[in-house]
Amino acid sequence: MTHIQKAEVDNQTVITKFILLGFGDLPELQTLLFLLFLVIYIATVAGNTLIIALVVADQHLHTPMYFFLGNLSCVETCYSSTILPRVLASLFTGDRTISVCGCIVQFYCFGFLACTECYLLAAMSYDRYLAICKPLHYAALMNGRTWVLAAGSWLWAFVASTITVCLMSQLTFCGPSEIDHFFCDLNPLIKHSCHDTNLITLLTFILISLGVPFPFLLTLASYTFIITTILRIPSTTGKKKAFSTCSSHLMVVTIFYGTIIIVYILPDTDTLRDLNKVFSIFYTVLTPLVNPLIYSLRNKEVKEALRKIIHKLMVLTGIRKE
Repeated sequence: MTHIQKAEVDNQTVITKFILLGFGDLPELQTLLFLLFLVIYIATVAGNTLIIALVVADQHLHTPMYFFLGNLSCVETCYSSTILPRVLASLFTGDRTISVCGCIVQFYCFGFLACTECYLLAAMSYDRYLAICKPLHYAALMNGRTWVLAAGSWLWAFVASTITVCLMSQLTFCGPSEIDHFFCDLNPLIKHSCHDTNLITLLTFILISLGVPFPFLLTLASYTFIITTILRIPSTTGKKKAFSTCSSHLMVVTIFYGTIIIVYILPDTDTLRDLNKVFSIFYTVLTPLVNPLIYSLRNKEVKEALRKIIHKLMVLTGIRKE
């Protein structure tokens, strides 16, 4: 086979390429899946790019919450571009091979962006906590912290992902070369290592614990205080108003962490592998798609900024007068 080089290391066959099986077991749906993922990818990039443009262009959106939202949309755009183009190429050409180096690079980008998203969601929940629980001190507390929280999210994700990939790049991978997934994740790569992986498994467990459960607990703590504060508001109108300021973010957090928890807690068995793959689609493909929809459809400020942009474009093109 062309994707395996018959080099012998410790009597094991070293592989230089993997085969991402993806959705190859559904040959009759290849065209439909290609069109579906293509539409999702175009909509994801367009929606998140629009959110970034609105946050940059509209001064009313120059607030900490929308600054974090702009960063999140940037992450989601890159996140989709790390996974979906490769999926689309394999569905279109039928070629499911990926080099070991390419697989590690894809995992690096995926891990870096996923970790960044976890910390950005935690920063956004902290922002909502201050806005609802400490409204009188919100401006003073967030002043100067916005850039620190955003930069810290990107920086920590970069450090954790770089350390993990540097360790992984020292591994040699042995056959079989098939990976029953549509992208390169940590566990399949570890399983294909020719040598003992106890050290790298321990170190990556520590780094991933800091990269996912830790910001999740911060987010959970923030929303515990937020919900407690909202329940103490005497009027129904006041409760609705307070909840409306964080409902969009809460929906995004629930979808993202809910599917991640299901994927990584479910045991890796043959019967659950397909289900695992389905839930992986939720947090890698659908979450980046629904984020701009949730924030634009449920947020008055974003809808108003979009209305202004559309009005200006119509004026510039002569469709409508000032």
